[in-house]
Amino acid sequence: MTKLTEFAAVDLGASSGRVMVGRAGPGELALTEAHRFPNEPVRAAGTLLWDILSLYRGVLDGLAKAGPVASIGIDSWAVDYGLLDSSGALLGNPVHYRDSRTDGVPDQVARTLGDERLYEVTGLQKLPFNTIYQLVSAIGTPQYEAAQQVLLIPDLLAYWLTGELGAEYTNASTTELVDVHTRDWSLPLITGVGLRPSLFPPIRRPGSVIGEHSGTPVVAVGSHDTASAVVGVPAEGERFAYISCGTWSLVGLELPEPVLTEESRRANFTNEGGVDGTIRYLRNVMGLWPLQECMREWGTTDITDLLRGAAREKALQSVVDLDDPVFLPPGDMIGRLVRAAGLQDPSPPVITRCILDSLALAQQRAIEQAQQLAGRDVDAVHIVGGGARNELLCQLTADACGLPVLAGPVEATALGNILVQARAAGVIGGDLAALRAVLRQTQQIVRYEPRGDASAWRHAAKRIAG
Repeated sequence: MTKLTEFAAVDLGASSGRVMVGRAGPGELALTEAHRFPNEPVRAAGTLLWDILSLYRGVLDGLAKAGPVASIGIDSWAVDYGLLDSSGALLGNPVHYRDSRTDGVPDQVARTLGDERLYEVTGLQKLPFNTIYQLVSAIGTPQYEAAQQVLLIPDLLAYWLTGELGAEYTNASTTELVDVHTRDWSLPLITGVGLRPSLFPPIRRPGSVIGEHSGTPVVAVGSHDTASAVVGVPAEGERFAYISCGTWSLVGLELPEPVLTEESRRANFTNEGGVDGTIRYLRNVMGLWPLQECMREWGTTDITDLLRGAAREKALQSVVDLDDPVFLPPGDMIGRLVRAAGLQDPSPPVITRCILDSLALAQQRAIEQAQQLAGRDVDAVHIVGGGARNELLCQLTADACGLPVLAGPVEATALGNILVQARAAGVIGGDLAALRAVLRQTQQIVRYEPRGDASAWRHAAKRIAG
């Protein structure tokens, strides 16, 4: 009988972090939660910050509770970073990507380099919080002037665990500073916006050993959580779209090469690095963030009653464009939705149904555009992450897309993290297809078939388009 091996996945999300222990072997994959801890941003002196030391304490506590493991892998959200001084000390808490410090910076960079050139080199979707804009906004500050290294969040935690500096490729690819052709830092772009090339450490690949923490190897995984989540998509073949649904919905295709056409740039699609040299061709859709903010304003954490009530509301009665930047900041989300949708009844079930119908439409639009721009048709849509639990959203997405939706696993990110570690350790062999075969054998997947009148969704999409 094959001996199973245990691995620790440090998985940091926008609202919480956890350490998961995965037992992996041929045809075997199971997760247990060792420790969960909050991720609560702090506003200080007008700046929204991550409480990175609290997160690191949660990681250390979780690893202690996990016990002996074969290796450790870390994934988190993208784009945010810490700056280190010449002694390796952190120069202040990392700034949160929802902070307003980048207001106006994308236009400034566009005047310097041009949006077309940025896309030709990086293939990245233009988002105001991309690392390039955050770093440009920091130029001239005391922290930036004292900085000797910039480390993205998973790389910063790995540095504290091992003492080793580096930048994992899948997360580095989200900075808008990596050349999508060479898959390394673009020195012309870095110097072109006035940044110092010496700030950026060497890029490492998923599966490589970073160093050791108390004798345990720390392994580079797809450290952008979406990269790990896509590894955790239990797809068979290539004709699939994925939605990694949580605070954000990351909607797209897995491709062997980037799509760098002008049409792709104008549609704001991104070409991010994936595990095994793949390209995650996707768009960021607002995801469940508006609902999470509304629930915070309502003072509730129980989504069950909200979904039950929303299911009783008339379909597509009120829809909004969730890609509108007006929904990006925190605060007064209910008011913004009521105004945008012209809601006469701003009750929680009505607002919840508006959000979910609108999210299904936004996801459908992204999948349709991705197919057109990449020249690839899909036969099914996989939803992974927390949104896979939302039965109403999964059914609405199937209805909107006119395609079967396969929901699960919920823990795709942690599973993808574990699978890359297990392969690096030689416990599981093969390519991405082999890793996904293990997922299909071991994880629960729920299938939703499209139903209802597809024309109603087309009419609703036209209402949003104006």
